[in-house]
Amino acid sequence: MRTDLFDFELPPDRIALRPVAPRDAARMLVVRPHDVRTLEDGAVRDLPDLLAPGDQLIVNDTKVIAAQLAGRRIGRAGEPRIEATLIKRLDGARWRALVKPAKKLEAGDVVRFGDEGKVCFLGTLDATVEDKGEAGEVTFAFAFHGAALDQAIAERGAVPLPPYIASRRTPDQQDWSDYQTLFARNEGAVAAPTAGLHFTEGLRARLQDRGIGLHTVTLHVGPGTFLPVKAEDTADHKMHAESGIVDASVAAALNTARRAGGRLIAVGTTCLRLLESATTDDGAIQRFEGDTSLFITPGYRFKSVDAMMTNFHLPRSTLFMLVSAFSGTAVMQRAYAHAIASNYRFYSYGDACLLFRA
Repeated sequence: MRTDLFDFELPPDRIALRPVAPRDAARMLVVRPHDVRTLEDGAVRDLPDLLAPGDQLIVNDTKVIAAQLAGRRIGRAGEPRIEATLIKRLDGARWRALVKPAKKLEAGDVVRFGDEGKVCFLGTLDATVEDKGEAGEVTFAFAFHGAALDQAIAERGAVPLPPYIASRRTPDQQDWSDYQTLFARNEGAVAAPTAGLHFTEGLRARLQDRGIGLHTVTLHVGPGTFLPVKAEDTADHKMHAESGIVDASVAAALNTARRAGGRLIAVGTTCLRLLESATTDDGAIQRFEGDTSLFITPGYRFKSVDAMMTNFHLPRSTLFMLVSAFSGTAVMQRAYAHAIASNYRFYSYGDACLLFRA
């Protein structure tokens, strides 16, 4: 499909730079493709009343790490500044990373991150470039391993805010809490599963009182979630792989709930892509552990969920293509036009929408 079919104009002032407080006070647009009330304005706190007893929510429990590192190349002429975003752990000491400027690095170079710390000798963290890939990707072999490396990265790293926020203000201490969900448990993401940012303990309690189940899966979100599709045709776009887990117990509980008539609602595109990767053609969710690079565009046949909650996404992004596949391209173009005209807040710290399947 042509990528420009998923383009739209977004005024810059619609991009949220901070979340609302409390989190469940965010607005939420309800989209019902087959209902006369196709678009309905509401709030996240309305979620328990929009669902029915026996429905099941699935959330992503990944935790964002301090993935943004700044340092310099050492050991040869000149010491240019290097910025790195960790994107995937390969083993106890090795990470795949996106770097700027990549042209300043070659295999064998050493990059020194930070200048002080509690676990690093001489207050530095060194990493050797093992190899370079396409689009500014490198493999770093760090001088530390396991828990010591995790601590060193946490000391030196910054919150990896998406570029549409980081380009307009400096990440600060408040982002350490704002950019984690209520469910964050398993470290490994370099971007938050932003639909989950809207949940509070009060909302979780109200969902439970309503008889709505809540289950966790893990998908470590990568930087590809921020990237617009640059190819003119979606068939030429390559998705970044992300690692995820659906436990057997969660799969069994969701299958049982569906057989009993409950609906399954994915909280976020990350949950939806992971569940689709774990679901057979006949709709049975199975245990899953591994990478997924599933790219969903209109025409895809969904197997796993009946509805999804998500934020408002970038134009020409894989996520806007996904929601267009889920609720219909024309419906979502109309929904986004309504959201822009009605001053909804967009992107990671913005408002939400509850989408029912077309």
